[in-house]
Amino acid sequence: MTRYLALLAAAFALATSATAHDYMQGDIHIMKPWSRPLPAVSVNGAAYMTIMNKGSAPDRLVSVSTPAAKKAELHNHIMEGGLMKMRPVGVVEVTPGDPSVLQPGGLHIMLMGLSQPLVEGNSFPLTLNFERAGSIEVEVMIFQPEETGDGHMKHDKKKEGG
Repeated sequence: MTRYLALLAAAFALATSATAHDYMQGDIHIMKPWSRPLPAVSVNGAAYMTIMNKGSAPDRLVSVSTPAAKKAELHNHIMEGGLMKMRPVGVVEVTPGDPSVLQPGGLHIMLMGLSQPLVEGNSFPLTLNFERAGSIEVEVMIFQPEETGDGHMKHDKKKEGG
């Protein structure tokens, strides 16, 4: 009986931890905000997540902020003159039913002037400011993500607006 209760408790802990890293406010659903661990000497980092609009009206992510960095901006990677470059974007469009994916190598939140090292297993708060949904505070988990086996991260579509 004790073993059964221990297994039941472990299953409950797994189920609640799987959903504990998602955030919902109004029609906006933020899924699994994360960042990579970095060496202590790193001055810049990035945060990633998936944003889903479950409503019928479009919204826009217009800014971000965090005490973990002096400055946080919405950025995207673009190919220019045969070189991959990073550029700030004004907003991220969050269209109903169409996920906005912030991921390595694409749209992301750039953290400039880190105030603390990004250490695996730690987390930091991040505030996402939406045009319609308002401010949503999330906790960004720091961990090394899984790769697909071919040396690449798991990818999805991304979009930006301006």
